[in-house]
Amino acid sequence: MTKIYGKTLEELHTLLVSKEITVVELIQETFAHLKEIEPEIDSFITLNEEKALEMARAIDEKGVSEENILAGLPIGIKDNIVTKDLLTTAASKMLYNFEPIYDATVMEKVHQSNMIPVGKLNMDEFAMGGSTENSYFKTTKNAWDTSKVPGGSSGGSAAAVASGQIPLALGTDTGGSIRQPAAFNGIVGMKPTYGRVSRFGLIAFGSSLDQIGPLTRTVKDNALALNAISGYDAKDGTSSGQAVPDFTNNLEKSMEGMKIALPKEYLDKGVDDEIKDAVLKAADTFRSLGATVEEVSLPHSKYGVAAYYIIASSEASSNLQRFDGIRYGYRSENVASLEDVYVNSRSEGFGDEVKRRIMLGTFSLSAGYFDAFFKKAAQVRTLIRQDFKKVFADYDLIIGPTTPTVAFGLGEEIDDPVTMYTNDVLTIPVNLAGLPGMSLPCGFSNNLPIGLQLIGDRFAEETMYQAAYSFEQATEFHNKKPEIFERSK
Repeated sequence: MTKIYGKTLEELHTLLVSKEITVVELIQETFAHLKEIEPEIDSFITLNEEKALEMARAIDEKGVSEENILAGLPIGIKDNIVTKDLLTTAASKMLYNFEPIYDATVMEKVHQSNMIPVGKLNMDEFAMGGSTENSYFKTTKNAWDTSKVPGGSSGGSAAAVASGQIPLALGTDTGGSIRQPAAFNGIVGMKPTYGRVSRFGLIAFGSSLDQIGPLTRTVKDNALALNAISGYDAKDGTSSGQAVPDFTNNLEKSMEGMKIALPKEYLDKGVDDEIKDAVLKAADTFRSLGATVEEVSLPHSKYGVAAYYIIASSEASSNLQRFDGIRYGYRSENVASLEDVYVNSRSEGFGDEVKRRIMLGTFSLSAGYFDAFFKKAAQVRTLIRQDFKKVFADYDLIIGPTTPTVAFGLGEEIDDPVTMYTNDVLTIPVNLAGLPGMSLPCGFSNNLPIGLQLIGDRFAEETMYQAAYSFEQATEFHNKKPEIFERSK
């Protein structure tokens, strides 16, 4: 039978429509291949094999239509997205036994497209972290070098795609948690405009920042996936009614006349020289494709990390109040009073990073400190938004590095939260402004991928995909695969 790993979504669709393979065979081979690689990568918390094969048989009976390009294709789901009757843990002891009774809206859209969820992917607990070392269950490894972190919090999603286990995964991005692991693993990750994809059924971390988005190996695959999961949802009060275009429409369109901004702050000290060089070469590639690339300034971006960790932690403090040991999830047995149930369940159920952010957020919202911290952070957020608005008045896109370094070693930064937080300096402003951001590979340093970040104006994902596709077609970075991918049987 044809080997399926490494094929694009379109190529897999063609095989299914032509009946060269059945959906059952595709899913069986996916699980066989996944299980071969999984012990080295540790991407998944829960596999969905029995139900996936049941779904595959049902799709085979109906047949795969030529129009439904995603039908029968395997997809991995980050474990903070609620899945009916399938364990949803947010990688936390607090939810170690939680089987939801409903699906998140994105899962309803996955099922409407007849995609097949093969399992739930590892992550930093409650999406709090940048290395997937904060999971209660396991530590995911980088697909390119298993001694390195895969990034986070969507590290399981990124590593599973990059290693060839699955062609497509959903992740979430609160301050860079799709783009940073995409960069570290050399794949394409899209954080859509805030409101583009419903958050109903996403276990909340920072409600004004969180967005669900796709991770894939190619730009077109990513656009096809975003087509499927976007759209207005009445169940989400922050969902946008903005019309959803076909994000593949402009992929082949010329870059001629496009204006691209390169912020000088994104190539400042703290960004590795090899990453700067790769981004400047990417800028030259865009120029060769007919675009204009000019230096601009985003002066308030440097305050983004400080503002973000106050706002996100404050929202986390509020959102995580619901985990009280009463209604569902972990409940301490070491109790003698109602207060013990609350305190001991939360003390034992949450990991260190989650506790750190709850404490930071609670402090920032407390009487006497609200004006000095949360209110000030909200004002900085407004200044960052205004910076972007000024640039987008004259430019179609912004480019820069996704991360200041390539993937760092496992255990290297986990005990230094401040260093870990500053790794998000280039991605955080996008979330604070509610803009779409995307990472795609643009080079290598010490055989580890470098990510190029594209930032668009609100609801400008089509333009981003157009530029990303043009860059991808003009370069070879997306064709390079990690050794674990190449040596798979």
